[in-house]
Amino acid sequence: MTLKLATRKSKLAQVQTEYVMELLEKKHGIKSEKVLTDTLGDRRLDVTLDKIGGKGLFIKELEVLMIERLADAAVHSMKDMPYELPEGFEIAATPCREDVRDAFVSLKGVKFKDLKIGARVGTSSKRRATQLKILRPDIDIVPIRGNVQTRIEKIEKENLDGIILAAAGLKRLGMENIITDYFDPNDMVPAVAQGALAIEIAKNLDNKEVFTSLNDENVRICVDAERSFMKALKGDCHSTIGAYAKICDRKLKVIGVYEVNEKLVKRKVEGNIEDNIKLGEELAKLILEDR
Repeated sequence: MTLKLATRKSKLAQVQTEYVMELLEKKHGIKSEKVLTDTLGDRRLDVTLDKIGGKGLFIKELEVLMIERLADAAVHSMKDMPYELPEGFEIAATPCREDVRDAFVSLKGVKFKDLKIGARVGTSSKRRATQLKILRPDIDIVPIRGNVQTRIEKIEKENLDGIILAAAGLKRLGMENIITDYFDPNDMVPAVAQGALAIEIAKNLDNKEVFTSLNDENVRICVDAERSFMKALKGDCHSTIGAYAKICDRKLKVIGVYEVNEKLVKRKVEGNIEDNIKLGEELAKLILEDR
């Protein structure tokens, strides 16, 4: 049996899928292969995601491949997954989570705190841009999109002093050496589920247990808490939203940010890990009480 895994064509997407392929072989002795496709989110780099529909743009074509039986599963960055999946699909596993932090990349090695007044910093994320402005109100935010390599090239092309990227992607690509600085998750709250992978399948898949067995329960507990926070706030690419959950001594700690009435509100909650979904909802309620 050879399983087929749908993925985007970007180098990072393929590296993430190859990781899942290795897991399948190590755990089950099952061979698999990639089914590559472009998504609308990959093709439309001329506009920001919120202008063309949001994060679901990175998954729809992969789901079509599963519907047409051309793929058994799809591998995504979990942060690209909307909180509500189309009818008939489910997240079978979150096998791992890389570094959750955002990273600053400057080709000249200048640290974020040492940037000149009025420095030009590239990011396509409203979440990053809003938090950057709190850390450094003087910075000029320049919107950039594209895969990791494209964004790095834009530092020179658009005369930027640096860009913000997810540390997870750079590490998976073996590019950790270009990271100038890491942002503390308490100062720059990460995107919901940043650094985590999602294996998506059709609910009626015959051999679904092959994929569900790859789940890391602690990762899933944290990611589901963050996603419940996003769901409670109906967050998407139009929202300025971030969350990060971590397990400490069998307790779950969750921090979240959300823009309420043009003000970024940050709150924290803590509780039992079995209450992860409720904690995400409680955090959303705390933030909305700030109206």
